[in-house]
Amino acid sequence: MSRIGKLPVNLPAGVTVTVDSANVVKVKGPLGELTQKVDPDIKVSVEGTVLTVSRPTDEPRHRSYHGLYRALINNMVIGVSEGFSVKQELVGVGYRVDVQGQILIFNLGYSHEIHFELPVEVKGEAEPVKKGANPVLVLKSCDKQLLGMVAAKVRSLRKPEPYKGKGIKFVGEQLRRKAGKSASAK
Repeated sequence: MSRIGKLPVNLPAGVTVTVDSANVVKVKGPLGELTQKVDPDIKVSVEGTVLTVSRPTDEPRHRSYHGLYRALINNMVIGVSEGFSVKQELVGVGYRVDVQGQILIFNLGYSHEIHFELPVEVKGEAEPVKKGANPVLVLKSCDKQLLGMVAAKVRSLRKPEPYKGKGIKFVGEQLRRKAGKSASAK
């Protein structure tokens, strides 16, 4: 059995899950509604406040889908009940971000500002900058996959460079640093 797939998903209060005849799972909660198409061979069943995912055989394809769909459904349940957030830090002199509705305006050391439009499902906010600290951008959403893609796209606007570490990085991310030039002894 799949160690992940055999675990039941507990549904918190306020979260409802429906599975239709086409094996599409809809999860509805206080923070939104998410849907996921599940392979027709995988069986998703809801009994009370517990959701279980089962597979018909031990075929490699079924074994891999078993854990995958259980993890995706669990992320959907967590997303609509608690939500997900990602914090990104802007490291560099003069680097900053302003949030105006669904538009992020970045100053990243280029000769121009970068305007980045967020999807409707993702909310962005800039934490107030403390003296001596770097600006921090917080992205929140109920959809973990979409949030990860948006965070990766924001990071790609100015990837951290390996010498001084300037750029957009995730809070707590360990960067690989290089030594740089060394003075030659003559």
